[in-house]
Amino acid sequence: MPDLPVAPIAVVGPTASGKSDLGIALAHTLGGEVVNVDSMQLYRGMDIGTAKLPPDDRGGIPHHLLDIWDVTRTASVAEYQALAVEAVEAIAARGTVPILVGGSMMYVQSLIDDWQFPPTDPSVREKYEQRLNRIGVAALHAELAELDPAAAAVIEDNDPRRTVRALEVIELTGQPFQASQPPKHAPPRWGTRIVGLRTTAEWLNPRIELRTRQMFENGLVDEVKGLIGVGLVADSTAGRAIGYAQVLDYLDGDCTLDDAIESTITGTRRYVRRQRSWFNRDKRITWIDADQTAEELLRAALDSLA
Repeated sequence: MPDLPVAPIAVVGPTASGKSDLGIALAHTLGGEVVNVDSMQLYRGMDIGTAKLPPDDRGGIPHHLLDIWDVTRTASVAEYQALAVEAVEAIAARGTVPILVGGSMMYVQSLIDDWQFPPTDPSVREKYEQRLNRIGVAALHAELAELDPAAAAVIEDNDPRRTVRALEVIELTGQPFQASQPPKHAPPRWGTRIVGLRTTAEWLNPRIELRTRQMFENGLVDEVKGLIGVGLVADSTAGRAIGYAQVLDYLDGDCTLDDAIESTITGTRRYVRRQRSWFNRDKRITWIDADQTAEELLRAALDSLA
């Protein structure tokens, strides 16, 4: 794990807590470039539903690892890790501060820690894929929850690929899936300093509802229609993203538009609970309150890094 001439800074925390704006503010203040650590912002065309900052709102700060994959591509944490490590080390080699911004839990850990991914076995994976086809993702996820509650807590209950992968790892290693992850008490890769945005449900829930309704008002349904034209389907990584899955259900006639909006709000809040649980276990994070003005938040972040 080589040292870098400039130590990165990571900004983590739950959805809708203000990570993107803080990341840009830190980049302006410290002379940095942003590296995306949001798994769904990797996809081209998934803009409204992922709250991806438009280029004009990025304050002239270079952003890396946005819009790199087509929506037909299956996400891979290992592939992301290789690309992100390359980007971070190239930024630091220029004497610029890498600012890692995002809340996708496994992606954050793959970048901050030297995560060596566990083995794979096509025959074992095929066994669980066949079981998935027989009993469905909800029942298979319930089986995972019995074997490894910690893994089930952070894997979406409608995510067949990661559910299968977790069961495969458990069988191959004889250990819980989480045991394959690096410990959260080891020194972060490159000496990365981690700032977390602390939120309360009372403050964050109204922000989630407002942002969700604005996404629909700003054209999320039309965005999904356009993505269907380039291959977006429900049974894909991109198609299972919160907001996109609900719109696909609405377009298929499985729910009303109001139902899709409410389900997106509920799904986002449920995801936030998983994020809190995951990040709260990482004692390397320095937490600052998200409920502050932009100026106060930047000062608190800088003070935490001093």
